[in-house]
Amino acid sequence: MAARDWGDRPLLLAVDADPRLLGRIEAELQRAFGSDFRVRGELFPEDALRTLEGAHDRHERVAVVLVDDSFPDGARAKIFETARSLHPNARRALLVPWGAWAHPESAHKILRSIAVGDISYYVLKPWMTPDELFHRVIAEFVQEWSRSEPTNFREVVVVAPQHSGRAYAVSELLNRNGIPHAFRARASELGQRALADMGHPEGEVVVWMPAIGGATLVNPTDTEILEAWGIPTTLRDVDHEFDLLVVGAGPAGLGAAVYASSEGVRTLVVERAAIGGQAGMSSLIRNYLGFSRGLSGADLVQRGYQQAWVFGARFVVTREVERLTPQEDGGFVAQVGDIGEVSARAVVIATGVSYRRLGVPSLEELSGHGVYYGASVSAAQALAGLRAGVIGAGNSAGQAALHLARYCAAVHMIVRGSRLADSMSAYLVDAISALPMIKVHLNTEVVGGHGDGQLEGVTVRVRKSGEEQQLPLESLFVMIGARPRTDWLPAEVDHDEYGFLYTGSNAAACVSWRLERSPHPHETSVPGLFAVGDVRAGSVKRVASAVGEGSVVVSEIHHFLATPQV
Repeated sequence: MAARDWGDRPLLLAVDADPRLLGRIEAELQRAFGSDFRVRGELFPEDALRTLEGAHDRHERVAVVLVDDSFPDGARAKIFETARSLHPNARRALLVPWGAWAHPESAHKILRSIAVGDISYYVLKPWMTPDELFHRVIAEFVQEWSRSEPTNFREVVVVAPQHSGRAYAVSELLNRNGIPHAFRARASELGQRALADMGHPEGEVVVWMPAIGGATLVNPTDTEILEAWGIPTTLRDVDHEFDLLVVGAGPAGLGAAVYASSEGVRTLVVERAAIGGQAGMSSLIRNYLGFSRGLSGADLVQRGYQQAWVFGARFVVTREVERLTPQEDGGFVAQVGDIGEVSARAVVIATGVSYRRLGVPSLEELSGHGVYYGASVSAAQALAGLRAGVIGAGNSAGQAALHLARYCAAVHMIVRGSRLADSMSAYLVDAISALPMIKVHLNTEVVGGHGDGQLEGVTVRVRKSGEEQQLPLESLFVMIGARPRTDWLPAEVDHDEYGFLYTGSNAAACVSWRLERSPHPHETSVPGLFAVGDVRAGSVKRVASAVGEGSVVVSEIHHFLATPQV
């Protein structure tokens, strides 16, 4: 393979059958992006295909591909298919005229193209000069591309052996905490170049932060990485008394932190792993209100984290609340690992759920070496041309499979149930069924695996017939059996047989509830202790619902703090 010229300008490609409109589109792209990108317009689909193929042959980067919606379906689909296969990180969009929303067939065309993975979204054609709305939309596409293109220079660079389990864990930590980064295999040209810029440090995993004064960390702990980036993992001695303690920084916990801190409630959020919880691992959430093109879970929760931080909420990450003790005179004392005691007048439990372990010995031995719990957006690029498996049938599993399909030669979804639609949103089911590289194995379970220090394949069994099959895989992402982590709570906090916390009327029916008043809708069987999001019994397991519960609970907390408890 010829060496790539890393100084080349990425390509913005527009394809439109109208010469006048194409000229306007090229002019607008050139005006806003011409200094950093090459702009090219094509009138005919066959010329667009040659441009994309030529860029691939010359190892040139393609950032955005825009295609006129007036082309025949087959010609338009061929352009997008070629862009997706040859330039998987390029953002693809349908060019539509103003007023297209008045025609149902236009909406159908857009939704169908999104469902089958042809496009990221649509773009309204520029109608004036300059067209700032057009510039803004393309700028958003460019930013998304720059974040996903692995060869771009990044704020944080991780250098390690290609199959290092620790490097995967570090990349996952960075990804879930919304820290932009790139992985460089130690033996690669880019890896060697990065090591040279750092002065050739020794160590299995080297983390370089050129955006923060060039800080270099060799075999760092999670805490050292987060502290170096500026994410707090401890408290000052004077910061141990709060109005509200939020345990968990997923969507529900962040929702509570934003609304509480914005209303003057002195708030502390403690997160044991990474900001964002399970949602932070979602590659694309397309049905969240207000984000028409969708956004990644990491992007969503980082926005929430920054909002809460600006309003004054305090955060402690990679620390765990080990014990929570209600006080006789009201309030709570929490024992936080490596920090000590923290007091709060009220507590919100927003710890979400964790994925269950497979319990297959041969696969547990390969955990971190091809077998991963949860899904990493950053890991997908390293699997280009390889085969991956996803165990699970929820929305997160569906999003992971679609993201992996952008890079992998084959993706196997392994599902115990008989239908994806029973547990997955319809738009994801449609998108998965439209991609031939995704094979869905229904009524199937994983019973074994093999590999010499790295996963090489798994054994699956059809549950009804008992028939077994070998699937060659380089990576397996396990996203099953979500269960709450509530066994650390006091015994008087009632829960169902699975550990989900009772709240509201369910809590009122528990013997632990001793007050004359009824519990608030999100209050547990212990007064002043609230539960929101996935950890709450009966909750809707969706990101928007979790955020909603986190915001609603704040009004209940205000009422609790202002009312004598009898």
